[in-house]
Amino acid sequence: MVRTASIRRETTETKVAVAIAIDGGPIQVRTTIPFFDHMLTLMAKHGLIGLQIEASGDTEIDLHHTVEDVGITLGQALRQALGERAGIRRYGQAVVPMDEALASVNIDLVTRPYLVYNVPAVPGQAGGFDVDLAEQFFRALVINLQATVHLSLSYGSNQHHILEALFKAFGRALGEAATADPRIAGPLSTKGVL
Repeated sequence: MVRTASIRRETTETKVAVAIAIDGGPIQVRTTIPFFDHMLTLMAKHGLIGLQIEASGDTEIDLHHTVEDVGITLGQALRQALGERAGIRRYGQAVVPMDEALASVNIDLVTRPYLVYNVPAVPGQAGGFDVDLAEQFFRALVINLQATVHLSLSYGSNQHHILEALFKAFGRALGEAATADPRIAGPLSTKGVL
């Protein structure tokens, strides 16, 4: 089964192209926001997922439009690549330390979008990236992927370390949940659908 997808999104504010390969492939991310590129690359690398993103937007105004639209487009690409979600493990979880920060992510690839973002507000920026943009990215991704996701920060004080732990944990949990398992016929649900 080939689990790939390519999605393009163009608005008056942004242009985004995403290609995803659930079972691995090259990773190349260019969003014009270097710190965000770094986080998305870490997410794909630790999730063992192939990812290519080209994005540009009105970053001279704010980074929000580009970050959110990348989340929307990535979520749509993941949803398309997963198809009917038959034969996958469905659930994934990861706990990732990054120096003083510890983050956990739990994912259910059910088709009910819900995000719990249990990350205390940490004011400031990491590499010019407002820390609160991460929540907007994950919300857009989760809604468009149609999954239930819980992201939690146990503790941490450095903005860069907090975000890196969150993005790595998300990638690892997603990779686990999307793993094909030959023992699973159809969707992993007693209802017969996810």
